[in-house]
Amino acid sequence: MANRKLYLHYLAFAGAIALGIILRFWNLDLKPLWMDEVITAIFSLGKSYNDLPLDVVLPLKRVPEIFTLQPGVSCSQIAHNLVRQSTHPPLFFCGMYSWLEWLSPLGSEWVEKLRSPAAFFGVGAIVTIYYVNRIAFFPFAGLTAAAFMAVSPLAVYLSQEARHYTLPMLLITLDLLGLVQIVKDIEKRQKVRFWVVLGWAIINSIGLYVHYFCILAFIAQMATLLVLICWRKVNILNKRQIWLALLLLTSIVTISFLPWLPVVFHDYSRSETDWLPSPQNIAPLYQTLMSWLLMVVSLPVENQPLIIAVISGLSMLFFGMWVGWRIIQGLRQLWYEQSTHLVTFTLLSFSVWVLLEFFTIAYLLGKDITAVPRYHFVYYPSFCALIGAGLAQSKNEKNIKNSIFTLYSSILILVLVSFISCIFVVYNLVYQKPFEPEKVAQNMNQDPSIPLMVVVGYRDYQDVALGLSFALALEPIREVGRVGIGGVGEEKDIVLSSASPSSYVAFFKQSPDLAPVLQKLAQLPTSTTTKLNLWVVGPGRKRKDYPQQITLSQQMTCSIDSLQHYRIGIPYQLYRCGN
Repeated sequence: MANRKLYLHYLAFAGAIALGIILRFWNLDLKPLWMDEVITAIFSLGKSYNDLPLDVVLPLKRVPEIFTLQPGVSCSQIAHNLVRQSTHPPLFFCGMYSWLEWLSPLGSEWVEKLRSPAAFFGVGAIVTIYYVNRIAFFPFAGLTAAAFMAVSPLAVYLSQEARHYTLPMLLITLDLLGLVQIVKDIEKRQKVRFWVVLGWAIINSIGLYVHYFCILAFIAQMATLLVLICWRKVNILNKRQIWLALLLLTSIVTISFLPWLPVVFHDYSRSETDWLPSPQNIAPLYQTLMSWLLMVVSLPVENQPLIIAVISGLSMLFFGMWVGWRIIQGLRQLWYEQSTHLVTFTLLSFSVWVLLEFFTIAYLLGKDITAVPRYHFVYYPSFCALIGAGLAQSKNEKNIKNSIFTLYSSILILVLVSFISCIFVVYNLVYQKPFEPEKVAQNMNQDPSIPLMVVVGYRDYQDVALGLSFALALEPIREVGRVGIGGVGEEKDIVLSSASPSSYVAFFKQSPDLAPVLQKLAQLPTSTTTKLNLWVVGPGRKRKDYPQQITLSQQMTCSIDSLQHYRIGIPYQLYRCGN
């Protein structure tokens, strides 16, 4: 009987992993790349913004050629590019470059290859969270946590992003595994093991070079241990040895990060972080609660008819309240159980410290990171562990109040609802891509038979990445049979031809307004086409900034189409051109 239970347990664990793999790799290349993913691609391919074809007209069909691997690039060169042109530590991008180099040539599946490491790291987090709860609580709690993470909409969303979220999430989960083991050692052994502390320190150090938010996780871990030792009055006989071990941990992590510390202070003051909003009253509080809800259930609300949005919103709210009630009941029992009290406090304390750091950044530094659901990955592993333990606790009670059927049906309902939410995630109905590149492409392609030009008036390189995301989404849906012109970065011999519905994209610097962009358009070589749809993307501009007419190639007049003005965080306007 015991062997059969063990077999079923590990069979269920394998099933959770398999389900997590399926959801993370399902339609991995279906959704178009958005701005941040384009930035990931540029640096992960060993390139920089200096390699982009700016101030030239480029055939749309040649845009994918920008995203080819630059051979022979070292990690130090990638780090140098990031220091000059980005706000991220280098380790993730160095690893991505090695991965893409190994898969080279990338071919037409380059988007899937770009996103696949995030999916692999997401699967790794499922395995790790199982062992966190198995060590902290009991095996069934590990199984429940793994099953929940496998189908959590947030986890699947992050695993399908070509960004450095699932790797630090995996590292933070490993940190929690080490933290739980240290707390267990303090409680039972009255000492900590050197190899555990050393491994914990190394993982924390790696995390700091992967994502700056790992600094928040490290501070939260140290604060949790200090509270346990100093204020929780835990009975510890060998405090000196524990203090020395923690001092060693802090020293290793701090010293390892010193070379990059000046870059951190420099990155904080860069303009790339200015997009984060200032907190509005108690907005960080309800935004955090909303992010908790989206970790469990995500139904279509964005860009939906009002009736669907209301039904989905209310359904999510009531389901979240039911799940929350179940979890609180289980956590309350874990809190009062002597064998699980300390680890429950540890995971709760870690989560609370990270949230306090989030609120501090929002209210004191004026950057409300709580408004961005993906940033909550910092404490998501502890949140997931607590959900798994809370739901599984009733199976471990001495006086079972609910039947085994009720227990398993509750877990099954959660998994089923979260699984349905993941389907919406995979098909871009929830956690929709910012700036909606797919929708922008569809709007711009409303006249497939007419030649098209998209002009992006960029202020900085992020605007260029945004324009490239639009171009990547637009290119596959334009008709085949376009006229090629020159090579990437070649400005000479640019001729717009009326022989086929050609498509082009251009990036012109706007400063301080659209006037330099309009001047560039007027100076383009003579066009042979008699008809053209011109889309002008103007980040930072208002509708009134768009002139009624634009002169193209000193001969073609482009008139504004007042019915074709859109705004998705940035405006884009259609001009209809003809001789």
